[in-house]
Parts: sequence; C-alpha cells; structure tokens
Amino acid sequence: MPTTRYHVLHETRYEYQRTVGRSRQILHLAPRPMAWQLCRSHTLRVEPAAEILTSGADAFGNPVTWLSIESDHASLDVRAESWVDVSARAFPDDAATPPWEDVRARLAYRAGHRPLPADLDAARFLFESSRVRNKRELAAWTRACFPPGAPLLVGVRALMNRIHGEFTFDAKATTVSTPVMRVFSLRRGVCQDFAHLMLSCLRSLGLAARYVSGYLLTRPPPGRRRLIGADASHAWVSVYCPSFGWVDADPTNGIFPGAEHVTLGWGRDFDDVTPMHGVLLGGGEHDLSIEVTVTPAAEYEALFGAPPPPWPTPGAPG
Repeated sequence: MPTTRYHVLHETRYEYQRTVGRSRQILHLAPRPMAWQLCRSHTLRVEPAAEILTSGADAFGNPVTWLSIESDHASLDVRAESWVDVSARAFPDDAATPPWEDVRARLAYRAGHRPLPADLDAARFLFESSRVRNKRELAAWTRACFPPGAPLLVGVRALMNRIHGEFTFDAKATTVSTPVMRVFSLRRGVCQDFAHLMLSCLRSLGLAARYVSGYLLTRPPPGRRRLIGADASHAWVSVYCPSFGWVDADPTNGIFPGAEHVTLGWGRDFDDVTPMHGVLLGGGEHDLSIEVTVTPAAEYEALFGAPPPPWPTPGAPG
C-alpha cells in the first residue's frame, strides 16, 4: 500500500491566573503503532521542566506519558513533535460483511457462553460511558440505516453518511462538555460531537464501537501556502466487524479513513484519550491555546526551512 510520511507538531500553552504550585498531567500525544502506521520518532518539550516524566501504555494499549511539575509556575508549555508513516488501508467490501443482527447477537451476553478473546475485548465498547448514551430514541433513528439483514458495513456507511449529510459543522454551536443528546437536537457540532453521536447510535443498537483520537491532513485553499498551527485534533469512530476486525469511519467528512488520518489512540469516548489533562494545586482560571500542524514530508522544508530527517524510504531495507 502507498505510504505517506508526516510531521505532526502539537503545541499546547496554559496561562494561569494564579501561580500553580504543583501540576500532574497525562498526555496522549504519541501516535499509536499499528499495522498501517509507524511512528518514526516522538519527542516532548515541557516548560517548566518536569521533575518526573515516565511513559508507558494505558488500559487500551495507547502510548501515554505521565508528568509531574513540583515547582511554582504561571504557565505551562508542551510541545509534542512526531514523525509518522501512514499507509492506505484495505477495507472489506461492505456487502461481504456479516448481517448486523448476527454481530449484535455474537456480542450479547449469554450465560455459560465463553466469548472469543476478540469479542470479549470488543464488549468493552458496547456500553454507555461518560460522553456516550444508549437511548431508544437514538436506536429508532439509527434503524433507518440498518434494515433487517443489512450487512454491517452497509449500515455503518449509511449512518456515517446520514450524520455527515444532516448535521452541520459549527465550532460555535457546542463546547467540549455539550451532551450528545443536545448535539442530536441541535444538528450541529464538531468532530468530537459527531463521533460521540455515531458511537451512541451504534451502541444503542448493540454494536461495539470505540472513539478514535488523532489528526487529519488538511489542505489549504488553492493558491495559499500551508500555515503553521492552522490544523486541529480530529476524532472519528471504529466499529467491530468480527470477520475483519475494527473498521474506522469518519462521520465529520463522510469517509472511511485512509492515509490522511493519523491515529493517536482510542477509548470509550474523548475522556479516555484526551490529548492532555491533569490536576493542579493553585492556578485559578486559565487561558488555553492549542496549535496543530500536520505536514507531509515533501512540504516540510518549505514550511520549516530545514530538510526532514534522513530516514529510509518506507518499505526500503534499513
């Protein structure tokens, strides 16, 4: 499969109203290694310097960094820089996937039945979570996309396209804490809202679906150059298909993700893979600024004034 190399720069700055005496932070900012994605490098720069900085994996296997700052500070800057290779993925033919009712029945609890390991893992993503609701109202709305006997991915694609077609992207309509049923009523929101809505619809039918956090390559208008900091984090969903595995779907753009989506990690909803969150001692109110830049390697030198690192070409020896 063709492979594209990206440079991802994610810069976060907090400015606090009052001095912070202690800060503990959890970071989900490193691209997750997968069959179609290779993280060539990932570096963090934290100011003020963190006294404790450890890395590992969370309960979902996502790369995560825990940091602690013990000295007084009035601001916090975190610069995450990654080089990542992303390949196009092979998706199954929609019509060749099993009927959605069979998938639902396979995942349903049955006393005395021992599920397969993959099914048991998928079962974590069947239920409500802090930002996802299982509602009869949503199930009824979703069934128009899942008629009896419909192949699973036929229904998933229809639902994705319905959300893409009937909901309007509006960054001012919602906040990070807007409930999913309010988004359903407004018919407006951002990628995080549409991902939570699609998860709620799928789980309301008894299907396993998880929230995916990452980035999407955006293209500047014709005749305009790419700007540093002009991008943003992105979110989409992934649906469990027993005959294939997990299949990603992006309701914000109405596409099954390919080589232009960079994956950070996944969980039950946004709270499991928030790029950066923690607790403070002090601080009061704060101002937050986030700048993201996703740059293909071929454009890196023109934007940053230096050539990219000399790694081997994807697929080449070495």
